Amino acid sequence: MTRKGLWIINIVILLCLIGCVGMIYSLTSKPANFMLSCSSELFNHGVAGADSDHYLLVDLVSKDGLAQINYRYYDLEGNSAGTLAMTGKVNKVDTERQMFDISVTTKQEYTGEKGQGTPEHFEYLSYISGLNLNQSGMHSLSVQVLERDETKDYAVVLFQPSNTVCGCRLVH
Repeated sequence: MTRKGLWIINIVILLCLIGCVGMIYSLTSKPANFMLSCSSELFNHGVAGADSDHYLLVDLVSKDGLAQINYRYYDLEGNSAGTLAMTGKVNKVDTERQMFDISVTTKQEYTGEKGQGTPEHFEYLSYISGLNLNQSGMHSLSVQVLERDETKDYAVVLFQPSNTVCGCRLVH
């Protein structure tokens, strides 16, 4: 084989490598698009043997790197006990640990119906997110899939820093 032939083969191999690196980058750099519809019962841990007194519904939508999280609270009769609506961006997706790191940059709060007390979970999440947003302009939130059943489009998910475990429907 001549030098010119070897040179052409080397150029072709180099172009293939550059193409492969570009393809890998484009596949791994795209933000995750997903939607979770979650629910959990909230218990008053200050009272021994207490039954749940509120339900929590969490909707999480991520599209093109942006995230919207709505925490909606209801009493046992279905009356609204408050809503925390947060928006931000997805910083990192760790597919191996099934964890999403989200930076919340805006938050809106809505209290429940007149005379309706807000759950302790609402108060805590409102306090800690407000503190972080006021101090640094950002509230960090992580979402980790603990268990997943693809056949039933269901997952058990941990939300931090609220330390909330929810059952979630994976919406496609």
